[in-house]
Amino acid sequence: MSLETVTECPACGDHAFTDYLTCQDYLVSNQPFQIQQCSTCNLLLTNPRPDIGSIGHYYKSQDYISHTDGSAGLIDRMYRTVRTYTLQQKVKLIKGVNKGQGSILDVGCGTGSFLEQCQAAGWEVSGVEPDQDAQIIAEKRLQKHIKENVHQIEVRQPFDVITMWHVLEHVPMVNESLKQIHTLLRPGGFLIIAVPNAESWDAGYYKKWWAAYDVPRHLYHFSPATLRKLVEKNGFKEVGRKPMLFDSFYISMLSTKYRDGKINYAESVINGLKSNLNARRTGNYSSLTYVFQRQ
Repeated sequence: MSLETVTECPACGDHAFTDYLTCQDYLVSNQPFQIQQCSTCNLLLTNPRPDIGSIGHYYKSQDYISHTDGSAGLIDRMYRTVRTYTLQQKVKLIKGVNKGQGSILDVGCGTGSFLEQCQAAGWEVSGVEPDQDAQIIAEKRLQKHIKENVHQIEVRQPFDVITMWHVLEHVPMVNESLKQIHTLLRPGGFLIIAVPNAESWDAGYYKKWWAAYDVPRHLYHFSPATLRKLVEKNGFKEVGRKPMLFDSFYISMLSTKYRDGKINYAESVINGLKSNLNARRTGNYSSLTYVFQRQ
């Protein structure tokens, strides 16, 4: 597997990084990966990281839930039960920001579950998904052709809403992708981004075992400040932010599994609650959904 080194911070353009944390890939390779921090804006990034020709190897796991429709284990079944509710909340969110139905592009649409809900609610849907196995499932589900990346999207009419649900942290050419997304949105349209929060209580508690670092698949590890800096430099303005309350419990379960070799359910529930209660004061929930408007 080939690694590449990032020499310029995508958020601020600085070239100085310091070592922050060494984490292990618990899902596929068991390799260690270094997380570094930008010395100017504090963005965390996996560096060095697999290059474009190697990164696909690190997604080849049946445990990578967003790319499969199976439900083998208890944690998978719990994830899917919660997902049924959260999908409804996502559709409610996009309808609220757009003041009704419209056209939507979901970047990193996985197997198409979210777009299926949007379609049922009256939206005109399009999707992007680089994983071929997930792409095939999504196309069958939606009866739509799914593109491999945002640069392949051609639209006669710009989209009203573009969503990236836990996707931006995976995108290697992040500024180029955000610029393309800007061109695909109508003026005043909305970009909705959900990402883990590296400043959450559970991130501080679990440290190198925090499952949301998910190296090397997660190339960036955002805080609210670093995400806002990156996205706003590409022509957007943050207009809203919502917590993802279930993520602290799910991430805690995976984190105890990585640390101990098995899930500690009692600790996961307690720490999920602790993280959410702490975030009521700080705003630093385990994951956050941000609403940006195209300027």
